[in-house]
Amino acid sequence: MSIRTALATAALCALPLTCAAQQRPLVTEDPETIGAGRMLLETGIDYFQEVDYPASGLRGNLLRVPTIGISVGLGDIGEVQIDGGFYQHLAITDRRTAPLSHFFTKTGDATTDAEDLIVGTKVRLISEGTSRPSIALRSATRLPMASNESGLGLDTMDFYSTALIAKTVQSVRFVGNFGLGILGDPIRGDRQNDVLLYGVSFARAIAQNTEIVGEINGRKDTRDGDPPPGTESRSMLRIGGRHTAGSFRADAAVMFGLATADPTIGFTAGFTYVFNAPPLP
Repeated sequence: MSIRTALATAALCALPLTCAAQQRPLVTEDPETIGAGRMLLETGIDYFQEVDYPASGLRGNLLRVPTIGISVGLGDIGEVQIDGGFYQHLAITDRRTAPLSHFFTKTGDATTDAEDLIVGTKVRLISEGTSRPSIALRSATRLPMASNESGLGLDTMDFYSTALIAKTVQSVRFVGNFGLGILGDPIRGDRQNDVLLYGVSFARAIAQNTEIVGEINGRKDTRDGDPPPGTESRSMLRIGGRHTAGSFRADAAVMFGLATADPTIGFTAGFTYVFNAPPLP
């Protein structure tokens, strides 16, 4: 298998976040779908140092395990994605008064909860050609599974809509995401904060079935003045690698926060499995 073929195969079997099922260890979404009748399962572990929660006033080191992503191919151009996690644990290093800190009543030095659930769809509009990129649209909704009583949730719903574009140039695949996020205000239910969503990533084949990957992904607050807590600007730099063996792919990456509220550093590792969905009876 050539490097270009290996890269294309990885792209067709990959998804990105926050989100996002994701193109682990990246969260910038590739416009290619997994294909008709196929399913993707992914899981991993995330660890972040000095994570800030402006709404609850907590700060600490966060462990998320396992992160879960499921994607189901709908025809050749569509895909349904579900992302979340069963468990996140914050070792608290600092507390301060914040807008929602009165909801947090725990007295220990740690707090736990489930992760928010993100449900999304992706539709590819244009497939990649010799001189044209692939283009897709993605819409997703974040559902509040983590509560503000734990200090880890906001009890709000968010909506994301992004345009996805990608092109493979020799042994490097470039992906860009640009769109709008509508984030609920955790203090007032009649307000929202509109943010710009962005992501730029690359994946370069360095050997058969092995790639180095990197990205900058985040959101930009557009509100004049201070944004509602929990909706501020965020941006993360990720550098890592992944290796594909048949239907399995293992990955790992290191992450660096670029915005004030972001973790100082983080680590992630996991694997992805793509297979044909069982036929309907």
